[in-house]
Amino acid sequence: MSTAVTAEPAAFPAPSTHVSLEGPALDLAAAEDAARRFLAALNVPTDSESLRDTPRRMAKAYAELFSPRPFDLTTFPNDEGYDELVLARRIPLRSVCEHHLLPFVGVAHVGYLPQDRILGLSKLARVVEHFSCRPQVQERLTKQIADWLETRLAPKGVGVVIQAEHTCMTLRGVRAVGSDTVTSTMLGRLRDDPRSRQEFLALTQS
Repeated sequence: MSTAVTAEPAAFPAPSTHVSLEGPALDLAAAEDAARRFLAALNVPTDSESLRDTPRRMAKAYAELFSPRPFDLTTFPNDEGYDELVLARRIPLRSVCEHHLLPFVGVAHVGYLPQDRILGLSKLARVVEHFSCRPQVQERLTKQIADWLETRLAPKGVGVVIQAEHTCMTLRGVRAVGSDTVTSTMLGRLRDDPRSRQEFLALTQS
């Protein structure tokens, strides 16, 4: 699957860009059949009343986890020349570990230093959802969000910090209950300027 972006070529990012995830249509019937066979292979029969619909529910659940909602990335002219940090903290995040297909959940802190355009605040959460709704690793997810915002918004700097609990680590294997993982990506001034970087990190931890 690939990210589809519709925008007119321009010197600056377009005022509104439609964002969706393109790919073949979902085949829920095939997914349900596969889920039933998967459970049977693990000696979990689905012929009882309580489990009869479990394969269908599994197929729908994973389809939802892998299907981000389309949205319009709306930007506005930075008429006032605002040049301080814009930060959305504790954006709820849920994704699926690509190694075990078990969920990881947590929060994302996403910020940027505006240049010519500013972003509708809800769109920061939409971008997080867009890249989370697919099998992922947290390191890649963090960088994808930052790189995409840098490309689409052309800001002076971008920062992303993700803190998440991975159930592939807490429910199985080492079973490190209560542990979480923190990843970060900083670009532009938030990477190169120590004071800007420290301000961003301090605000994500407050």
